[in-house]
Amino acid sequence: MEKILIVGATGSTGKRIIEILNNSQSFDPVAMIRKEEQKDIFEDMEVKWVLADLEQDDFSQALKGIDKVIFAAGSGGKTGPDKTTEVDEKGAIKIIDAAKKAKIKKFIMLSSMGADEPSKHKDLEHYLEAKAEADEHLRESGLKYTILRAGALTDDMGLGKVKLAGKLGAPGEIPRDDVAFLLIMSLADPLVQNMTFEAVEGDEPIKSAMIELSRG
Repeated sequence: MEKILIVGATGSTGKRIIEILNNSQSFDPVAMIRKEEQKDIFEDMEVKWVLADLEQDDFSQALKGIDKVIFAAGSGGKTGPDKTTEVDEKGAIKIIDAAKKAKIKKFIMLSSMGADEPSKHKDLEHYLEAKAEADEHLRESGLKYTILRAGALTDDMGLGKVKLAGKLGAPGEIPRDDVAFLLIMSLADPLVQNMTFEAVEGDEPIKSAMIELSRG
């Protein structure tokens, strides 16, 4: 089984990823947590955890024995520029560099729609600029990667149906459940390899949408 480090494991989307992977026959999730008191959440689920902080410099211990990484951390669009830069840009870049050094097989990044045009979204500009910098760093890192630029995340029940494209014509929403499944499906090596794509809720089942997108 491949060991998957979930960065942002204590967040709403991260927890969904852990729950799904914990029932997988192919992947063994490892939750990255900032504070030791957060370990109880995962110990109750019998999920392994490692202690590391995106605002620190050394991720070598967190990446030990890890095969692939899902980065689902985010400060959120309402967070101030300084915190956003520390987590969404600098923190992401540091762990991308550490993943390259650790020879991680694939790095899956949860990004955001609008990251290709931050100036068009003034209320989220600093957040999208940070995401854009991290995305670009990953693309240039030499790691195998997938970058998922999701629409606005909701807590609605996932229906397993999406609309995917390298660039969608209009903004939209997508349930966290469906984002979690998209990120997990991206772990499969042939799927969306070295691709950046956008996702909102739609009419096509996730699996067929991913396969179709991968074929180009």
